[in-house]
Amino acid sequence: MPINQNAPYDGADNGYDFESRITGGEFTEEDAENEISLRPRTLDEYVGQEKVKANLRVFLEACRQRGDSLDHVLLHGPPGLGKTTLSCIIASELGVNLKITSGPAIEKIGDLAALLTGLETNDILFIDEIHRLPRPVEEVLYPAMEDFAIDIMVGKGPGAKSVRIPLKKFTLIGATTRAGRLSAPLRDRFGMSFRLDLYEPEELARIVTRSAGILETGITPEGAYEIARRSRGTPRIANRFLKRVRDFATVMGDGTITRDISDTALRSLDVDELGLDAVDRRMLTAIIKHFDGGPVGLETLSAVIGEESVTLEDVYEPYLLRLGFLNRTPRGRMATASAYRHLGLEAPKKETRGSADQLSFGDPD
Repeated sequence: MPINQNAPYDGADNGYDFESRITGGEFTEEDAENEISLRPRTLDEYVGQEKVKANLRVFLEACRQRGDSLDHVLLHGPPGLGKTTLSCIIASELGVNLKITSGPAIEKIGDLAALLTGLETNDILFIDEIHRLPRPVEEVLYPAMEDFAIDIMVGKGPGAKSVRIPLKKFTLIGATTRAGRLSAPLRDRFGMSFRLDLYEPEELARIVTRSAGILETGITPEGAYEIARRSRGTPRIANRFLKRVRDFATVMGDGTITRDISDTALRSLDVDELGLDAVDRRMLTAIIKHFDGGPVGLETLSAVIGEESVTLEDVYEPYLLRLGFLNRTPRGRMATASAYRHLGLEAPKKETRGSADQLSFGDPD
């Protein structure tokens, strides 16, 4: 059955503008075109997340045999890992319609009511960034998920009354990059919860090779792996890199993406061998050179490198923490010895303080 995408969708933007950042996992306008053309259609085509796929196969087959709707599903994890794609595959596997929207797009209770009353039996409603639903809208969603009905207040003042509108049985798939921000009542109403993890380079190389085939672009295994290992474990970034590297291959080579072409293209885009971009490196360099490796407060660091503190905390820090290049302490951010080595700088020598060996990063005050 066709996928119905008639509801507004702004992607996982978290309220910030990341349009110019090629290494950002957040949704951009270019990604909308990429993901529609490159998106896998079945679980067999979907690369990675093997445990999630294995469980989903069981649940989907059980629904098909019973002719019933799937229980409500929560998908959570970093942006760009395929939460929207997986929801489209679930709808396709069950042969039902899918409506896609996002939390910020549902501003009023009436917006949610219009979406829910338009669903047919066993249809799927996908809400991206569900943690950003307004609280009044979220509370209307509770009875819709449990009792398949919504309660609407009609009128105002003493004459106001509650009207219950029955709904056809449906499945809600909620996606979020911040599961911790979901309220407990909403989280408890999902029968299934799956966390999508970052991809291994080998898995991303398979995705890049498949996408190159769809784009009718030649690519060597080494070229695909070079793109994959710099993609920060994120398929969205890998596909974004692929299209940029393809341009370099067209202009500087014979159209085939090789390891050398991939390396040249990504270095030209200021993406190093670990996927760090210019801002990542500027952030680490500022901590090391301006503050002797830290600790330094987030607001101070923000002023030095000219980026908003909330952007540093939500966008740049997670990957640096994952690589082990950055530590968060109660007194501020600190660069690790691994960060020094990656930037080609000499790490401070260890000092013995009491019974513990600690890295000396200058005067802590």
